[in-house]
Amino acid sequence: MKNIVAGREPVTATEFIELALGIDLELFTGSATESAMERAARLDVAHEVLADLRESDPETAAYAASLLRTLPLTTPTHGRRPRRTVRRPVKPRTVPGSAVAA
Repeated sequence: MKNIVAGREPVTATEFIELALGIDLELFTGSATESAMERAARLDVAHEVLADLRESDPETAAYAASLLRTLPLTTPTHGRRPRRTVRRPVKPRTVPGSAVAA
């Protein structure tokens, strides 16, 4: 059985939610590649949309508010290289009074 919302057939679960609720999820969740200025502008718009939603559709507003508390999956490194951990080999410990037979 196909799910059709507003005359469109969503391909992913995210598209289904966006079509069913009528909100853009990225507006509330953000993108891992956005700059600080883009994030501030997006959050300003998201808070205005959220205020309108609270008046018209409290359930969707509650869902959108919960999305605002989520973080993007990855964070940008802003030109920095990711840290690499160096694993040093473990040296065998010798216990006093023990001997190795040859």
